[in-house]
Amino acid sequence: QLVESGGGLVQAGGSLRLSCAASGRTFSNYAMGWFRRAPGKEREFVAVISRSAGATYYSDSVKGRFTISRDNAKNTVYLQMNSLKPVDTAVYYCAAGPSYSGITRYAADYWGQGTQVTVSS
Repeated sequence: QLVESGGGLVQAGGSLRLSCAASGRTFSNYAMGWFRRAPGKEREFVAVISRSAGATYYSDSVKGRFTISRDNAKNTVYLQMNSLKPVDTAVYYCAAGPSYSGITRYAADYWGQGTQVTVSS
């Protein structure tokens, strides 16, 4: 089970940190990713982190502004979002999968329920 938290309303230029707490599986066995779905749009890949946190990859739209990290001792993955823009408004989902590269292709075994992020101009 994956449970996201940390979403909310923020002004443009502000920051938020999303968390995703995992339970029921060996967290460190999974690559973890963040995705988002904006109103009227398809789900979009945001970021992925490898099982040991040794590798990360970001979509071009968030590179340099967002940072993904994980704490395997706490079974939690984070998404630090800085310099937020109104176009970042979306429901953000975390996902877990066996493959780092697979996550970037939406190949995830588990998905959270999502947390809403709204960025006002």
